[in-house]
Amino acid sequence: MSRIVPASFFKRDPLTCARELIGKELVWGECSGTVVEVEAYAAIDDEAAHTFKRPSARSFIERNKAGAAYVYFNYGVHWMLNVLVKGDANGFVLIRALEPRWGIELMKKRRGIDDVRQLCSGPGKLTQAFAISGRNHEMDLCADPRHCFVRNANAAADVVADARIGITRSAHYPCDLRSVEVTSLVGR
Repeated sequence: MSRIVPASFFKRDPLTCARELIGKELVWGECSGTVVEVEAYAAIDDEAAHTFKRPSARSFIERNKAGAAYVYFNYGVHWMLNVLVKGDANGFVLIRALEPRWGIELMKKRRGIDDVRQLCSGPGKLTQAFAISGRNHEMDLCADPRHCFVRNANAAADVVADARIGITRSAHYPCDLRSVEVTSLVGR
């Protein structure tokens, strides 16, 4: 049985997918990390979502399948990795933070730091550590075992919801989800 999270996982609403991505593992080439913080964005009526003002984001939803990578350059500084959700409600889940699992030395080199806690503690940091960029935009994250989310049978998480970080429009949506604690039995 494949451990890759299938496209059917992403054929639900963004908030449910976001909550259930906590504790999953993102595999990206030679690196991986456990998802510990995400944000959910609805495609309709969410002023903080790209779909609210960007026709290109709405077109992205139309031409891609659930589980596609939506990668964009934020404020001309950092790449951001999102995954497309298409179900009863379409939208995106932003991957905000990971707990590094393997490929840590490569991540340290890419980030230019030694503190493991700082490697993937923000959305721009994790894309730099994993070498995720615009070339990965529209990649199917449910087909390639080298670029996907996988189930981590040894991880358990307590999840809390909070207001989204750095958002002024539609800030009242409780869509920032993070783990209180992710427990993994796999050693480093």
